[in-house]
Parts: sequence; structure tokens; C-alpha cells
Amino acid sequence: MTGGAGFLGSHLCERLLKDGYSVVSLDNFHTGRRSNFKSIRGNPRFVSMEHDVVHAIDIDLRFDQVYNLASPASPPHYQSDPVGTLKTNVFGALNALEVARRHGSRIFQASTSEVYGDPLVHPQKESYFGNVNAFGPRSCYDEGKRCAETLFFEYSHMHGVDIRVARIFNTYGPRMQPDDGRVVSNFIVQALNNKDITVYGDGSQTRSFCYVDDLVEGFIRLMSLGEAPAGPVNLGNPQEFTVLEFAKLVIACTGSRSRIVHKGLPVDDPKQRRPDISLARAMLGWQPSVPVVEGLVKTISYFDQLLRAKHVVSQSVP
Repeated sequence: MTGGAGFLGSHLCERLLKDGYSVVSLDNFHTGRRSNFKSIRGNPRFVSMEHDVVHAIDIDLRFDQVYNLASPASPPHYQSDPVGTLKTNVFGALNALEVARRHGSRIFQASTSEVYGDPLVHPQKESYFGNVNAFGPRSCYDEGKRCAETLFFEYSHMHGVDIRVARIFNTYGPRMQPDDGRVVSNFIVQALNNKDITVYGDGSQTRSFCYVDDLVEGFIRLMSLGEAPAGPVNLGNPQEFTVLEFAKLVIACTGSRSRIVHKGLPVDDPKQRRPDISLARAMLGWQPSVPVVEGLVKTISYFDQLLRAKHVVSQSVP
């Protein structure tokens, strides 16, 4: 698995180990964290290797399945090195595909709802080609993922590689980074600190939030499917919130004294984002089962413990 030390990757490592697999994680630890392996460190069926997927993957092991999850996923992280982000997505996909081709492995690509850009169709079906700005501040990630999808389907056509491509919509849960700049982590950290909650624009833009355990279940079902789908599959929660509604929900769940303040809308920020998961329901028998409030409470608890631990450490430093 590439990107195994990240938010999604570490949860997937846990699930695969629980299901009886042996797992090798590759990560350069640019945005992934070794601490994410706390629960599985020492498991004899788990190996963590430091490696940048921009470079060829040369491991003397045979893999039944390959999961490609390597990429920074939050705007502050992927915008800090746009060329590096493009390289990770394009060369990383190419190098992972070469492993799958050599070994005859089934391979999974973690794509994204960002391939739809600022969509003009709502909700978004897999057949929608998107509305992506090719040279905006988000383009390094959006176009990198679009190119990775193309590589996957060309490897399928040219080399017969068994590919699975999931387009992931907003996902949240424990192990998100508090500084990743996304809606869930931003709002929770601000609320727990009783600071102003920053809503960009008037807050009428919409998002759909899927709890990480539900998403990982979708990954497993997609990879377990006997015959590969002809195209990508949306995985996300079709329950839609405005950003303003979600900010108020976070305040209610944390009991925060935070006020909501508004700032200008970032360039290319999608106005609507909700998956059509008809294909996932029909092919995988999958849909999210964790209610948003239940998942939010678990995520808030994680961030609360994380912030308290950091506070204790900072207090103890002379």
C-alpha cells in the first residue's frame, strides 16, 4: 500500500490486518505520520517502509493486491509543493501500476471527487466529466488525480491490469491532522478552542461527509468484486449539508462558545458537492451506515485528546 501512514491509509492498514492480510506500507512521511501506526506497530504481518513513490518501487515481495493512496489531500499540503503533488499523483500511479503489472496484482486507485471540479451537475455521477480549472490553485491535485485515472484505465486496456478506481468524497474521522485546512478539522479545532469558526463565503456551499470506517468498507467491497467495474465508482455520503449548517452542528456537538465569522471564498472552491452513489449501491451493496453526528462525536473526541496532549507537552516545556 502506498500512503499507508496517512489518515485513510492507516485505517485501511488496520482493516486489512483485521481481515487476515499481511500488509506492507510505503510512505515518505511528508503528510503521513508514524504515530498513525500506534495500534498495529509490532504486528508480525505489518511492515512499514519509508519510500517516496515518485521513485520506482522495487520490493522483492509478491503482492495479491496493491492500494495506491499516496498523495497530500488537503489544499494547504498539496499547494505547498504543487509540482511535487503532480509528481506524486502521476509518477506514483505509474510506479504502483508497474508493480501490479509485474505481479499480476489487482490494484486500487484512490481518486477524488475533486476530478469533478466546481461541478455544474448535481449530484455528481461517475459519467459527469467535470468542470476543472487546469491552471488554478487546486489544479495540481485535481489534474494529478485525473491523469492518474487515465493511467489506470490505459494500463487496463494495454496490459490487462485488474484496476479499481474509487472517487472519494469528503471523509472525516480520527487521525485527520488538525492543520490540514479542511472543513471538518478546521471547525472542530476552532470550536474546541472556543475561537471564531471561519466560514468562507456566505456558507451556502454544500458538502457531504462520510465517516472513515464507511469509506474503508467501500474500498474493501470494491476490491473484493469479482469483475472490475468499467469505470470509476463514487464513494461518499449523499447526505448534504451547507457549510454554515455544518459549522452550527460542530458548535452544538462541542458545546463551544465560538462565533461564526465569514471570509472571502477561495478561488475554485466548489459550490456544491454531493455524490450520486447509485452505482456503489447496485454493484457493491454499499452505502454509509454511520450517522454524521455519531461520526462527528468520535472525531471530536479524537481531536480533544490530541489538543489536550499537546497542551500538556507545551506546559511542561521550560
